[in-house]
Amino acid sequence: MDTNAANFLSGPPTFPTDLLERCKQARDYRPILFEWYKYVGELSNRAACLAPGSPAFRPIPTVHYAVLVGLLNRCSKLMLSNMRLSSTKRYGETTRLLDRSITESAIKVRWLCYKDSPDSFTRYLADGLKKDLELKRHIEGNIYDQEGDALVIERRMLPSIQNCIALSGLSEQEINHAKKLPDLAAMCRDLDLDDLFYTAIQRMGSHSVHGTWSDLIFNYLRYDDGQGFRPRDHDVETQDVQFVIVPLLVLAAITDFLNYVAADPSRVNDFVSVLEGAERRIVELMDLSWTSDFGKA
Repeated sequence: MDTNAANFLSGPPTFPTDLLERCKQARDYRPILFEWYKYVGELSNRAACLAPGSPAFRPIPTVHYAVLVGLLNRCSKLMLSNMRLSSTKRYGETTRLLDRSITESAIKVRWLCYKDSPDSFTRYLADGLKKDLELKRHIEGNIYDQEGDALVIERRMLPSIQNCIALSGLSEQEINHAKKLPDLAAMCRDLDLDDLFYTAIQRMGSHSVHGTWSDLIFNYLRYDDGQGFRPRDHDVETQDVQFVIVPLLVLAAITDFLNYVAADPSRVNDFVSVLEGAERRIVELMDLSWTSDFGKA
């Protein structure tokens, strides 16, 4: 790993001098926040692409490193999807769904780095693989009932499941006996993220995931006196808060990842400084964007 961030990171976004004033007049900073969101997605991708064999990094089990970079790359790819959707000024209901997945991935990166234990990585791996094993048992039971005459799809699924298990480095016994992975609320508490954070980010985000009444009213239905309820069209825009909270969480995850893998934190100072600069700018824009919301009513 080259410790000079300028050699592998592009520069932060720049803007026309009059854009900030136009955003201020419109009370809408999303044109600027969008570019910072995009930049953070790129930073997450670049962090995920850092070679684990770098002399700047301490020895970390291959699968553990893969989990962390996989989660960071997941953040980056889902952020890219959000950018494509948001650029249309439509599909805000869908970007909310993706936000929930991005924030969960970022929190898991932070939690795994914070715990810094083989057991935590085993619990993470086993959490998904237990479901795969359940499906495997179901398929094998079907094949047994069919006297060994497996369907084409069953013959295709079993090797796929077995490959996931093999690549994890865990045996089926280790997977079955692994402790249950803590839920997101417990992870947030471990990271000293208060209950309001969990409620605002995850619980409110669950509306979009589960299609609650609140989600239907906000994104999928319109109500007019005299006409009653009717379906809402694709006119929901991504809100500015989404361009703020998600990148801030991902920046924190990248920072924790770099400090976790570095043999000496000073070796990643340049990269961390870039992350801190992006965080400062997003927070400044957040303050500008939300000033009127937090004044006296």
